[in-house]
Amino acid sequence: MRSKLTKNAIFEADNSLEVSLREAFQLLEPQLRPPFPLKLPTQEDYFNLNKAILCEILCEPHVARVHIKHLHAIVTDGYTYFISMLIKIVNELYAKLVDSVKTQLIWVTREMVNVLGVGFDGLLVALLRQIVGGDFSGGNLWLCFEMVSLFRDKWDCLLEDEPLVLTSALYVFLRLLADHCRLPNDSKVETLKRLEIDFCIRMLREKFGLCLKIGRDLVRLLQDLVHVPEFCSIWKDLLLNPSVFQTDAFLDISQLYLSRTSSRYFLLRITPEMENQLRFLLTHVKLGNQKRYQVWFAKKFLGVPERETLLTDIVRFICCGHHPPNEIIQSDIIPRWAVIGWLLKSSQRNYVEANVKLALFYDWLFFDDKVDNIMNIEPGILLMINSIPSYVDITRTLLEFLLMLVENYDIERKDVIVKGVSSAFTFLVRKGVVRSLDALTCSDVISPFLKQLFEKIFKDMLASLSERAVASLPLKTISAPS
Repeated sequence: MRSKLTKNAIFEADNSLEVSLREAFQLLEPQLRPPFPLKLPTQEDYFNLNKAILCEILCEPHVARVHIKHLHAIVTDGYTYFISMLIKIVNELYAKLVDSVKTQLIWVTREMVNVLGVGFDGLLVALLRQIVGGDFSGGNLWLCFEMVSLFRDKWDCLLEDEPLVLTSALYVFLRLLADHCRLPNDSKVETLKRLEIDFCIRMLREKFGLCLKIGRDLVRLLQDLVHVPEFCSIWKDLLLNPSVFQTDAFLDISQLYLSRTSSRYFLLRITPEMENQLRFLLTHVKLGNQKRYQVWFAKKFLGVPERETLLTDIVRFICCGHHPPNEIIQSDIIPRWAVIGWLLKSSQRNYVEANVKLALFYDWLFFDDKVDNIMNIEPGILLMINSIPSYVDITRTLLEFLLMLVENYDIERKDVIVKGVSSAFTFLVRKGVVRSLDALTCSDVISPFLKQLFEKIFKDMLASLSERAVASLPLKTISAPS
């Protein structure tokens, strides 16, 4: 075998995964030439044979069809091990794979879907995660094109055997479309956009009941596409004509608002490498020592202006996908709210900054302590409170944004949103995340206008908290006069 899997710099050591594939190939090379041996291999030989076949399929495209037939003949576990190796390659090596290997990776993925290999849905999700938001390079757009084409071509098969993976694809392509629709006209991008739009509209029009499984963030993603005619029509029907979706359980958009989005969807929009770096920062780096890690992260993942849109995805992940245990919360490790504050200050474009704030507060708007997790809303309150007095401009802008959301996000359903945000504030105080809301309602650094608006919107909630505070005070004993 002459070809390589990955392209490495001279100073980089060989990856252990690639080494294991090559060693398996070298060990079993005689068995990879027809006629293939008919004897049943031991478990160790079976695993090595899977690795050797995978190595040949990826590195030698001209004999890939021969080797896939060999795999079909020897497989005894429903392709479980073979697909697990593919997922490992995607997660650990994708960015370094040579172009021909990436092409073969898509080809063999299609083969695994054709045979309904055990775990093929996990392989599709792994590949979706490698499509980077805000990246308009040829390689990234190619992967996006290949994946949306795969989901289009395998629609019936996926719908029958792994329908949930279609919701993952919908989440990804809705999010990517928001980026792609901001690009100037280009024939290649226009073709890709058309494929993405057709897939998403088909999902929303034909399988809306399945789309509901995404939860409230489906609405958040659709908002960014309201300027696209096809999605403008979807948006109008969501608000004014929900019966057109022919889903008995769906009567009003407020039902989507009250449905929490699973954290697995937020993972879809950050790569495994990004996830690992963020989790390291939030688990091992002490507050005060984070600057060099932040500089490295920004240079690596946010190095060009177009990548700014990733900030929204990262904030959603930090709020809803990374919940540190109590020992981390009570330690001197940098807290989530501080990282989000840094990300918020990193945005240079107004629409990105607005989307980052929405990502931070989205679960507040519809919070229900019986359904939602307090950890999803904790960073927002702590960022507002802890930014006083050193970064009071952050407190002011966040509070103003939250109040404007309550007032304007959905005027027809404002009562739902007032209830959600009131529940969020109440639960945060009741659980001791903050002692009170005095920093937002009584502080001199908050403008009178914001304080008055806060008190106007949340009059009932503030009264309830005040009564609760009074009720919790210890009773004073009065001694009789001597």
